[in-house]
Amino acid sequence: MRNIKIILLFVASASILSGCSYFNTGQIQNVGLLVDTAIDENAWSAKGYKGLSLIEERFDVQVYYKENITTEEEINEAIDEFVQDGVNLIFGHSNMYGDYFIDIAELYPDVHFVYVNGGESSENVTSLNFNSHAMGFFAGMVAGEMTTTNEIGVIAAFSWQSEAEGFYEGVKYQNPNAHIRVNYTNSWTNTDIATGIYKTMQQNGVDIVYPIGDSYSEEVIRKAAEDQNYAIGYITDQLSIAPNTVLTSTIQHVDELYEKTAEQFNEGKLAGELITLDFNDEFITLGEFNEAIPEAFQEELHDLIKEYKETGLLPNEH
Repeated sequence: MRNIKIILLFVASASILSGCSYFNTGQIQNVGLLVDTAIDENAWSAKGYKGLSLIEERFDVQVYYKENITTEEEINEAIDEFVQDGVNLIFGHSNMYGDYFIDIAELYPDVHFVYVNGGESSENVTSLNFNSHAMGFFAGMVAGEMTTTNEIGVIAAFSWQSEAEGFYEGVKYQNPNAHIRVNYTNSWTNTDIATGIYKTMQQNGVDIVYPIGDSYSEEVIRKAAEDQNYAIGYITDQLSIAPNTVLTSTIQHVDELYEKTAEQFNEGKLAGELITLDFNDEFITLGEFNEAIPEAFQEELHDLIKEYKETGLLPNEH
């Protein structure tokens, strides 16, 4: 029995060493992406794939992705396959990958792991965190300006989403008389629950809705269009879905962020740390404005965003 254990340990060590042998330049060799859904299931996953494509084009490397990877066993197997394919930069396109990356990273010291919106890092694990509070605030100002019923709805996935709190504050800053209804789906993907919440909100006079779940935002926007209400887009610029309905969108440019992160890694500048991103980094923006929004208010909003970039203070914090 002791001999069998020794052999197994030798094989495992050989596997790790063979993976590391690819990485002798300190630069990008190949790049991998783990996604917890289908790659085309929602705007967030699609943006992750777009980021991978940007890296492939810019750095002329092989890129790989694996979709619907959610369990520890699946993650470990995917990482091992990536390493055998010469991957030394791995993106986990969800905060769920953080704990797994922390646990496994020391086994692959020549691989750098990157994931989003998590609170842990290590020597070769980086967490990219979008500060979503401000984008919610400025979108809330738009909603507060454009409501006619003073009833505004937020359909959030989870209570920890800081854009929901920011949106609430932005509405109240612009329109103290507005009433904000906030409900949660407790799921990124349950469109039925989200549209059911919207229907109840609409019956209670809500004329602007902010659906902050990438899998259901488009369907909620279409429902709002049918009722001739307004909506705020999420993750990507959703004005084209319903040009008369979408006032603006809160956009997280994770695709461009992945390309920038790959550049930093390639130059030896990517540290294992928590990185926070906001408007001043240009990876968070508002989308195109609906023509119905008065130009004077659009200009005011542009000026306030510029001021926020310079000072880090929102209008209600001065």
